[in-house]
Amino acid sequence: MAKRAASSKAARPPHYDVLIIGGGINGAGIARDAAGRGFSVCLCERADFAGGTSSASTKLIHGGLRYLEHYEFRLVRESLMERETLWAMAPHIISPMRFVLPHRAGVRPAWLLRLGLFVYDHLGGRKLLPGTRTLDLTADEAGAPLKPGFRRAFEYSDCWVDDSRLVIANLQDAAALGARIKPRTQATRARYEDGRWHVDLTDTRSGVVAQATASVVINAAGPWVDQVLGEVFGRNDAANVRLVRGSHIVVKAKFDHARAYMMQGRDERVVFAIPYEDDYTLMGTTDVEHGDDIGRPGISHTEIDYILALANEYFAEPVGEDDIVWTYSGVRPLYDDGASKAQEATRDYVIRPDEAVGEGRLLNIFGGKITTYRRLAEAMLERIEAILGKRGAAWTRGAALPGGDFAPSGRDDLVNAYLQRFGFVDPLVMKRWVRQYGTRTLTLLGKAATKADLGRDFGAGLFEAELRYLMDHEWAIEADDVVFRRTKLGIRLSAGQRRAVGRWMEARAKSGATKPAA
Repeated sequence: MAKRAASSKAARPPHYDVLIIGGGINGAGIARDAAGRGFSVCLCERADFAGGTSSASTKLIHGGLRYLEHYEFRLVRESLMERETLWAMAPHIISPMRFVLPHRAGVRPAWLLRLGLFVYDHLGGRKLLPGTRTLDLTADEAGAPLKPGFRRAFEYSDCWVDDSRLVIANLQDAAALGARIKPRTQATRARYEDGRWHVDLTDTRSGVVAQATASVVINAAGPWVDQVLGEVFGRNDAANVRLVRGSHIVVKAKFDHARAYMMQGRDERVVFAIPYEDDYTLMGTTDVEHGDDIGRPGISHTEIDYILALANEYFAEPVGEDDIVWTYSGVRPLYDDGASKAQEATRDYVIRPDEAVGEGRLLNIFGGKITTYRRLAEAMLERIEAILGKRGAAWTRGAALPGGDFAPSGRDDLVNAYLQRFGFVDPLVMKRWVRQYGTRTLTLLGKAATKADLGRDFGAGLFEAELRYLMDHEWAIEADDVVFRRTKLGIRLSAGQRRAVGRWMEARAKSGATKPAA
């Protein structure tokens, strides 16, 4: 049974200009933008941040080449323009990547691929990313892993992103700007009275219920957006999103170069094969109708078979189930535009006020993609300012995220500089730290002067010092928060090592040593 937080008659619940439900990329981006404009902000997330769709993407900042086939030119243009903007904001967790698109007879003709890539190159104001070129696969190293039937390909640019870390970086900046960030806190009831929202916030671990009031509430619950409308706001007639599952497999590395592949199926769907965490290849995604049970989505045998079958149509060395070291799935809350096929449903975002409750002060987000989260936040702030008045100008374009205050091409230089200063750190560990934390690696290392100062190594270079940093500065509470979201070391650690991480984190939390995240 829920427990009420202790209070006195004189105590009043805290009031916020904006209360955000949902700690995925959209909620995090809105919290950062709003706090930076001077609004008081509270964000609550019932589980871990990026615990749903925002940690289960294909890890791409991309224009969406295949969206051109569905005439989503505005979405593609906005996405293309965001690639270099986001790369400059977070060069530690975002990096350019070249994609090889082999021409395959009987699918899309070569002229159509050339046309699409020409539009891709020129639609979005590309400045730093290199343009498209044609490859002779019989001579280029990109052809070596492929079957000999593939002789020509087109190579184009997009960007890679550590999706979970992008969420955390936005939340860190929001917190630094004054936002109240509340993990493991579920909005369980909201009512609108006297010109403001009264919201019950339940601690999902203790069951304690606290109250807050807000002038505007943002429903950024992703796949749970309709569920929140029903359970929290009593809007049980809501049905706005189409739940589509995207699943991925991670296999032993199928090639040793840094480029990715876009593989076209004969059903005209595409699957990417992307270098992943140095020693692996990430393959996905699928587009499958998911149904109503969101829970913890898992990959189906049909999806595994589909990805493996397509990979084996391209790669000379067979890819089998024995090669799979990890799988993950996420549910995309696509706006239900009536498209007949899951892969044809729009990836664009829709912001809609609910006029039936709260005098239009409940704003819901349907759909969207990680690439356009910053632009979605700007669009949401226009809605908020129309209600509450203007506080400040748009500011996030060009503003570095925490850890990203260095040149887009400077990651290797940063690694080398830190290795000179901290010579006791293994170069591979330092490379990973800079790729995940950027300049905040210095906060992680603190006053460490020897390897012993890093504490116990739980495996794969995951030291106590990193766990302390993640608990104190990134709201990590459980082992999975660390090994499968804030780092991706779970695929390298044994089950026993992962349990040891969890026990250490639990003991530290009970000791009271954990500091408030900031």
